[in-house]
This record gives sequence, structure tokens and C-alpha cells, in this order.
Amino acid sequence: MYLVTSFVALLQPLAFVMTGPSFDNAVTIVTGWVFAPRRTVTSMIAAAGAVGRKHHSAFHRLFASARWSRDQLGLRVFDMLAPWLDSVVMLALDDTLARKRGLKVFGVGMHHDPLLSSRGKAITNWGHSWVVLGVIVRFPLWPQRVFCLPILFRLYLNKDAAVRHRRVYRTRPELAVEMLALLCQARKSRHFHVIADSAYGGQSVLNYLPDNCDLTSRLLLKARLYGPRPQRKPSTNGRPRKRGPQLATPQQMLIERAARVELDLYGRRDRVRLCDTVAYVYAAPERPLRVVAIEALSGGRGQQAFYSTCWQATAIEVLTWYAWRWSIEVAFHDGKHSLGFEEPQGWTRAAVERTAPMAMLLYSLIVVWFVREGHRYYRPLERPWYTTKSQPSFADMLATLRRVSLREQVSSWGLGGQGSRKVLQILETTAALAA
Repeated sequence: MYLVTSFVALLQPLAFVMTGPSFDNAVTIVTGWVFAPRRTVTSMIAAAGAVGRKHHSAFHRLFASARWSRDQLGLRVFDMLAPWLDSVVMLALDDTLARKRGLKVFGVGMHHDPLLSSRGKAITNWGHSWVVLGVIVRFPLWPQRVFCLPILFRLYLNKDAAVRHRRVYRTRPELAVEMLALLCQARKSRHFHVIADSAYGGQSVLNYLPDNCDLTSRLLLKARLYGPRPQRKPSTNGRPRKRGPQLATPQQMLIERAARVELDLYGRRDRVRLCDTVAYVYAAPERPLRVVAIEALSGGRGQQAFYSTCWQATAIEVLTWYAWRWSIEVAFHDGKHSLGFEEPQGWTRAAVERTAPMAMLLYSLIVVWFVREGHRYYRPLERPWYTTKSQPSFADMLATLRRVSLREQVSSWGLGGQGSRKVLQILETTAALAA
């Protein structure tokens, strides 16, 4: 199998972070990743038709020992997104679980499983916990649709795994700050704004943000808020005050005053009570924040509080930004179900830290290809009973890439006659159904 020429051309900038032989192997792996039913290295080289072309260990070494940087690869993908980025680059930050089996796999441990857990009972599972940083993009094709395209990754080791592998234990927020610092330092001329849930909204991230990066996250309803620090009067003894007068908590703000508004977020329209203010939190007394508290009047979300370091923003803007965070959850879902994020079976450190992120990088590349070229060839399957679908899903994008690649390959055979068009139609339909 071969990928369509336009997609191979899209991969060319990635050649700058690899040697020539490694890049050739990477193209073969990506080809197999698109067509393989199961995303193990051997299945991918079989799907790409590379069996016997060279020893299979060469493709395993691409992840286990080849000299290329996962971070540099992600930065190259970030540069591909430049035509669609605004003056402020929006980012999404979160972690996800990749379930695994085996005791000798590097970095595995027991982690919280959000899919199996409920509010009343927390379930843990054996696997890898990945902290992922993605770029939030809105394309002109779908102005109201938000995509999160992952670019940087860090494998979190719990305390037992860190001791077992003789590694220094680092928390998820510390790994998140490392990725933010890497991106902001590599692209100093840009300003970034990261959106994260409450796990990455504490002082371990807020107090260590790069200078060219803002943060929007969740806040506790009982969080202590303070006003601006008063100016120190002349001839005053004692240590200068760090904080101003204490203000009402977000929960108390909802009791005292709140406006009733309608919000169009998460694809639905809800009525809420809303109030906001500019305040300082205890852990960051020098940084003003826009604090927003809401109480849902329709739906089951109850009372919630949010904050943003963009203190001049409006409350509606803060809530809209936070709603964009859901796009990274969609990326996790599509990466696992359509690209086999959890399926690679490498067990050494280098293989583990490179193979699974390749699935998410491929997710970003397929979306970029579809926006550039693939949307011209998109042909939705006829489903008379499904009339509400108006935009292609990622599964449709993957099916289009398979179909167009297959069409280009069959067309190169020079088939002629009355039956050639029917053969091509059967192959295209088969490829679309297989996706």
C-alpha cells in the first residue's frame, strides 16, 4: 500500500529531525498505521507491504534506538499549523490513560481510570498515563468547530514506577510546565494561552507559567480571594503586606449577586446565573485573575468557578475558552478508537516514549491534510436514516485518506475497459467501510 502523494508531501518537513533511512522507515510505518487493523509494528509493516524489503528489526529500531527527537517532531507539526493560528495561540492540556498489560513494560503502573470511575467510586487501571499538550485550532472550513491537535507528550510515572525504574518522581503539573516552557521558549515571538482542568490549575502551574503564556482553568468554590495589595504608607514599620482585603469566595458571590444569562456552549444553550470579579488568589498574590462563578439553571452542572490570567477578559470569554478544552477529550477518543493509541507493544523506555505519541501526531497530520487537500475528495456515505450529520468526523477523514490513497494507486495501474470503473468503485467502498 502507498499513501496519496499529497500526504507524503505533507510529511516532508519531518525529515529534518531524522536521518534519511529513519525517515524512509517512518513513512513506511505511517503508511501501515493508516491501513493496519492493529497498530503493532509488525502489523504495520505487513499492511504497508514492507515485509521482506528489509529486516523487520529496522522498523523496531525506529522507535527503540534511532536518533530523533519526539519534541522536535512535535514542534515541526506545530509549524505546519501556522497558517491557521491567531496572534494568541490557544493550547489545551490534559492527561489520558493508555491501558496496558505486562509487568516489564517501561513506566506502567496503576492510574485513575476516568471512563470506569464514577463520582462515588474511583477505579484504577494498569497502564501508561500520558500528559498531552495540544494546539486548539479553528479552520475556515468549519468556523464553529474547534480541533485540538496534539504536539507534545510526557509519560507520567507514579511513585512506585519511578522507584522501580530509578527515575526522579515528577508530578503531572511539573511535566505540564516542562512542555509549556519548551514550546514557549522555542517560539518566543508568539503568545500562548493554555486551557486546562483543575488538575493543572493550581499553584504548581500558575506560579511557573512562562512570560508569554496565560492560563484558564477551574477554581474551587471555596477558594480564598483577595483584593489588590494596598500601597505602603511612609514611615510604616513591619513587613509589607502581600495581599489586600479578603473578598467573597466564588460560592458567596453567587449568593450575594448574580446576573441571569444564556450561554451557547458545548453545542447547547443553557440558562445560568453568573457573576465575575478581578481578584487575587492566596498562592499567587501578585497576579490578577478574572474569576467567574456560575450556577446552572438548566442542566445538571450545578455551581462552578473558573479563572483566567487574562484579567481584562469578559466572563463570557473565559467560559468560552474553557469550553474549548473539550476538544482534547475528542482527540483522545479518536486517537484511541481510530488510530490505536493504546495498541503499540514496545516495552523499552525509548520505544514506549515514542510509539504511542506517534498515533497522536498522526491524528494531527491527518486533520491538517484533510483541511488542505482531503476535503475536496470527501464523499459522505449515504445514510438516509442519519440526517443530522453536517460535518465530517475524524473517522471520515481517515476513510477519505484511505480511499484517495487507494484510488491513486489503482489509477497508476492503467486499467481500461468497461469494468475498470466498477473495480475502482468496489475498492473505494471497501476502503471506506474498513475505516
